[in-house]
Amino acid sequence: MAVTDILFEAAQDAMTRCHAPYSKFPVGAAILAEDGKVYKGANIENLAFPQGWCAECTAIGAMVMGGARRIIEIGVIAEKLAYCPPCGGCRQKIAEFADPSTLIHLYDGAGMVKTMTMNELLPFSFQTDTIDRG
Repeated sequence: MAVTDILFEAAQDAMTRCHAPYSKFPVGAAILAEDGKVYKGANIENLAFPQGWCAECTAIGAMVMGGARRIIEIGVIAEKLAYCPPCGGCRQKIAEFADPSTLIHLYDGAGMVKTMTMNELLPFSFQTDTIDRG
């Protein structure tokens, strides 16, 4: 099975677990990390907007808690929008754990995919390797 198919199925499964009673806009994300594992996340809303968190953020949290630190590929799906790109904040969160060439897959409900690189999704992102951590 192709990586895009694996991520599509995982993101779809994650989307079914979302908590979106306010927006009614379910989103799922799935990350293939450097350890070869797939980590999933769904959007989780809170009545005190904007205190919820996005599917991509949830998947990144699962990845980090699972011990991985690098995103190889990530897939995102939304129930009500074909090719739903990550929001601006999530783009920078993904960039924290990705390379400019990391593949970002956006799915429609039928599994059709639009793929771009992290650099295409977020050109001129803050680069963690350029910050003096001394």
